[in-house]
Amino acid sequence: MLVSGRQILNHAHENGYAVGAFNVNNMEQVQAIIEAAEETKSPVIIQASQGGLKYAGVEYIAAMAKVAAEKASVPVAIHLDHGTDFKQIMACLRNGFTSVMIDGSHYELEENIRKTKQIVEMAHAVGVSVEAELGKIGGVEDDISVDEKDATYTDPDEAERFVKETGVDYLAIAVGTAHGPYKGEPKLDFDRIKVIKERLNMPLVLHGSSGVPEESIKKAVSLGINKINIDTDIRMAFHKAVKAFVADNPDVYDPRKIVGPARIAMKEVIAEKMKMFGAAGKAWK
Repeated sequence: MLVSGRQILNHAHENGYAVGAFNVNNMEQVQAIIEAAEETKSPVIIQASQGGLKYAGVEYIAAMAKVAAEKASVPVAIHLDHGTDFKQIMACLRNGFTSVMIDGSHYELEENIRKTKQIVEMAHAVGVSVEAELGKIGGVEDDISVDEKDATYTDPDEAERFVKETGVDYLAIAVGTAHGPYKGEPKLDFDRIKVIKERLNMPLVLHGSSGVPEESIKKAVSLGINKINIDTDIRMAFHKAVKAFVADNPDVYDPRKIVGPARIAMKEVIAEKMKMFGAAGKAWK
């Protein structure tokens, strides 16, 4: 059931839970996401980063995701994660993505507003929802790299102005998470989440969520986070399963047998995340 990002996240916003947004690069990841969503009866967002699209091709990613969504009994949105390239955002719009992210967080506020407003106007014209980011989330994810010293938290006053002037559908906020594996335990600014949610009254997005303790995730959701991005945990599950299989079966060269266990491992991780986020059982007809 292919739907817009706005439909999925407004439902999460109104009902107090978060939807998992899981990054994909290949068919097995798409299958793992949909199987987990079906088993837990969760709405879900399949998303691809610019790096993922460069690896697999926007047409391939879009085609796999659309087939999966059309066959699924749960709501599915297809989302571009961390879009910074105008041409690639346009390619996603042309190929059936139902949600895109324009990441102008590395610009000054005025320029971020200008660029985001431009994308919102174009995407909304064809019924596609838009995510933007305010503040700078540290770490590395494909083409996006922010040093820890350059990471900045989202300012509630700026967030209020940003949403009002751009018309964006949901906002990614910087509250202490980081992309990639963590060194130590992340400390989330829960008070900031609470204030921003009260001021904006709209779906909020948490990036860099792989590796964040379960109790912190649940508290963030209770305070108003409605979309949670997961990438690193899926990659690590894939790597661990493939490494173990190859070690135990050094003579096997059939890619289906090598990657099959990884698909199961990824599905298990994804299903646990869906339950943690409160999305299990929230799929609607």
